[in-house]
Amino acid sequence: VQLIESGGGLVQAGGSLRLSCAVSGRSISVTAMGWFRQAPGKDRELVASIDWRGNNRYFADSVKGRFTASRDDAKNTVYLEMSGLKAEDTAVYYCAGDRAPILRVGVDPDYWGPGTQVTVSS
Repeated sequence: VQLIESGGGLVQAGGSLRLSCAVSGRSISVTAMGWFRQAPGKDRELVASIDWRGNNRYFADSVKGRFTASRDDAKNTVYLEMSGLKAEDTAVYYCAGDRAPILRVGVDPDYWGPGTQVTVSS
C-alpha cells in the first residue's frame, strides 16, 4: 500500500492550500484515513480523519472551522482543504491510513505517506 501526498508549499498567512493523498494498493472505501502533522520540535498530532464509510470526521480543535477533509473513492484519493492558514500551521503533513474502520486513539495507522511540507509565512 502506498500513500503519496501532494499540494504542500509556501503560502502567506490567511491563504489556502489543498493537500491530496493518492492511495494505491488498497481501496480507501475500506480504509480509515487521516492527516497528521509534525512541526519542528513538536509531537506529531492528528489533524483530521475520516472513517472508512466517510460518515464520521474528526478535526483537531486547532483547525476546526478552517480545515475540511474529503475523499474521492473513484480516484482513491483523500484531500485536506486548508484555509485561514496561520504560522502555527507550518509543519510536515502526513497522510495515513488504517485497516480498522476508524483511526484509533493511541494506535499508529498501518500506512503512511512520506509527508509534504506546508509553510505559512506571517
